[in-house]
Amino acid sequence: MAIAFGLVVVAYGISNGVTGGGEQNFPEAVESVTPVPNAVQVLAQSSVIVDLQVGYTGILVINGVEIETVNLDEIGSLAAQPGQQIDLPPVTLFEPGNATLTFLPRRGASIERFPTGVQEVTVIYWPILEGPQRADRYTWTFNVL
Repeated sequence: MAIAFGLVVVAYGISNGVTGGGEQNFPEAVESVTPVPNAVQVLAQSSVIVDLQVGYTGILVINGVEIETVNLDEIGSLAAQPGQQIDLPPVTLFEPGNATLTFLPRRGASIERFPTGVQEVTVIYWPILEGPQRADRYTWTFNVL
């Protein structure tokens, strides 16, 4: 009887457990965000990354500051010699192949480092083929040490 009860409890836990991003309740077009919502120990130089569904693009607004977005395909078209590195601008980088938006605070960027305390990030996103007039948004916060 105890073994049967134990098996029922384990089966219930497995069937009702939430793992990965499922508990975050992201909009359908947003697959994941980094730092995770409500993170409490984020470093001041941490990247902000939004992974969108394929076919979407967007912009990031961090603490009320809209960060310029540049498409990596446009940067890749710059003539570079083999073995030469390309300097990436201090903006949000959109990689269309993965539908990701990435911002790294650094010298010369709109935000050079996150101040201590709560940071608010809003991603404004839309289907590439429909344009920004069909934009939606998702906002989350994280806490910097």
